[in-house]
Amino acid sequence: MDRKIIHLDVDAFFAAVEVKDNPKLKGKPVIVGGGSDRGVVCTCSYEARKYGVHSAMPGFMAKQKCPHGIFLPVRHWRYQEVSREIFRIFYDLTTKVEPLSIDEAYIDVTDIDESPLKIAHFIKAQIMEKTGLTISVGISYNKFLAKLASDWNKPDGIKIITRNMLPHILKPLPVNKVHGIGKKTSERLRKIGIFTIEELLQLPKEYFIEFFGNHGNEIYDIIRGIDHRQVKSTRETKSIGRETTLKEDTTNREYLRKYLAEFAKNISTSLNKKGILAKTVTVKIKTSDFEIHTKGRTIHHHIASYDQIYNLASDILDEINLEPGIRLIGLTVSNLSYNESQQLSFFDSL
Repeated sequence: MDRKIIHLDVDAFFAAVEVKDNPKLKGKPVIVGGGSDRGVVCTCSYEARKYGVHSAMPGFMAKQKCPHGIFLPVRHWRYQEVSREIFRIFYDLTTKVEPLSIDEAYIDVTDIDESPLKIAHFIKAQIMEKTGLTISVGISYNKFLAKLASDWNKPDGIKIITRNMLPHILKPLPVNKVHGIGKKTSERLRKIGIFTIEELLQLPKEYFIEFFGNHGNEIYDIIRGIDHRQVKSTRETKSIGRETTLKEDTTNREYLRKYLAEFAKNISTSLNKKGILAKTVTVKIKTSDFEIHTKGRTIHHHIASYDQIYNLASDILDEINLEPGIRLIGLTVSNLSYNESQQLSFFDSL
């Protein structure tokens, strides 16, 4: 029996919450984040997207493209509040919920004795009633096709992809729509004249393994509608990080160290709350000409304390060329594992 997988994605979430809280913004080009020239757009309404504004775009560029845009500060606390309401609706239906972000999730409704389309309409109605927001829904028998379907009729759409639609529905799509093919890989494919899934389908399996390496078999299968990935009710934390865009470009290491110290304290607190240890510390920078560079260091033992994280980050910073100037600084820890002694003491106290 085929699985019944639903992918759910709230439409322009941050911007939609702002419009819901202030109805006067309805129909206007709302842009969340990027209010300062050095800021970055978090998301924007569909009215703003018509001007070419998109998430992760520098604020000054968004203002050039949409000079009449309404720029609003990011209110994370409010988005978290609305997100909890939305996910409560999902969890009332099933425990098989895999959150992808604050506004996006997979749910597996295979065990629910109801059509996935009826379930999708129920979810959309509940979210509209309780939050006033719209959500786009994709339905299929695996995760890749369900996510692809949810992008099909945005905003506020529903799309079902069934087995008998394959491979014809996939053939015209660009290769970057394939799970596992990112920006760099798409560029490599374009250089050899492969732009669509139809052109990928013509390649032999051996070529996939040669070109994509370890992911070759997976990509070969996925464009043929085969995706065995399960909906995971818990997602493993792979990294914890913080970053910020600076008010002015700088080459002052001591100034940057202050941010690393702040990040290290924040990250250490998160690690200890979750009972997690890390082995890899990575410093990220974005230069004044928008080039992103990362430099990391992996040690032989796990750490979680502020001093250890900060000292490693500070050493890494000394190895980074700060010219022509840094506009963003970030710190991430990864290569994580649970602190067994802390986990045991926690459960022993129950």
